Amino acid sequence: MKITKENNKLLVPDDLTVPFIEGDGVGREITAVNRAVVNAAVAKAYGGKRSIEWKEVLAGGKAFEQTGNRLPDDTLNVFREYLIGLKGPLTTPVGEGIRSLNVAMRQMLDLYVCLRPVRWFRGVVSPIKEPQNVNMTIFRENTEDIYAGIEWQQGTPEAARLLRFLKDEMGVKNIRFEDTSAFGIKPVSVEGTERLVRAAIEYALANSLRTVTLVHKGNIMKFTEGGFKRWGYELATREYARQLSEGTLVINDCIADAFLQNTLLTPERYQVIATLNLNGDYISDQLAAMVGGIGIAPGANINYLTGHAIFEATHGTAPDIAGRDLANPSSLLLSSVMMLEYIGWNEAAAIITAAMDEAFLNGNATADLARFMPGGKSLSTAQFGRHLQSIIN
Repeated sequence: MKITKENNKLLVPDDLTVPFIEGDGVGREITAVNRAVVNAAVAKAYGGKRSIEWKEVLAGGKAFEQTGNRLPDDTLNVFREYLIGLKGPLTTPVGEGIRSLNVAMRQMLDLYVCLRPVRWFRGVVSPIKEPQNVNMTIFRENTEDIYAGIEWQQGTPEAARLLRFLKDEMGVKNIRFEDTSAFGIKPVSVEGTERLVRAAIEYALANSLRTVTLVHKGNIMKFTEGGFKRWGYELATREYARQLSEGTLVINDCIADAFLQNTLLTPERYQVIATLNLNGDYISDQLAAMVGGIGIAPGANINYLTGHAIFEATHGTAPDIAGRDLANPSSLLLSSVMMLEYIGWNEAAAIITAAMDEAFLNGNATADLARFMPGGKSLSTAQFGRHLQSIIN
């Protein structure tokens, strides 16, 4: 059965159907493990009173092989109908070829928040001295900025036309190498900023987190990133004046490059981060590295207004190890934890998190993590999944 939304509340059936995209590369291996572990946790938490039926939909290479389309309309329609879904990694070529399917899905479904919580698990080796101080949640704007895909390739008639417009109509004089430049447009709106910052503030208040930090590069990009900062403060002042005056909410901001330095030196200063699309991409990956790597970094793409959400592995397709039973399924597992929390199945979510905590503390992990753990035991993808199930059961 499907989730519905009434009066701004998700109505979740006990026998829930969840659409999923297997993904490219290591996707087949990690999604299989993920389904088994999630099913075990749900069965343990609810004694058979709740269950998940997994409904596969197509995207990426598998979709292209079967339909000739990497992102079929049927897939998007299923996600629209069922509200939530899960997604393995999808291939995105660099510099040429198809546009990012991940970005396309976010834009087509208007999933305007990329939610990336970052925390450390005991037993996981980190490159920093005190990884336990890293506990942040990033709200990355997901539909604007340079990810809007508005750009023109160098040497094309379109690039030449835009250059003429910039010079003749807009008076632009500081393009250093005119004839060999490619061009991109960076849209940042009041509405896009406000709904992102509002979601971050609501999350902070709901989770008793006091500080929301607006991260931007407004010292250089005055009207886009600078606008994000200004509009964020204005929204907070207008809609959350009481919480600000009571001290239950503090809004501050930080220049993006200083923020990246500060997270290494004093990560405990930050709780909830609201930032633009490109900044959020860099920030979330750095923070993931600080707690052990992208392999244990979960992520979700959410529209809090409509209720639509897709939870995803945040890493790539890892074609070099695809089919070798080596991939770490933890990113997708922790994204499933986020999914379970999103629908209110917190007991099942907590069971998975506790099982992973126990496994890592005892040095049981896939090779990417176990090789750094003192006495670590390297498990295959399937073995790690079975180990988690044994802890759960």
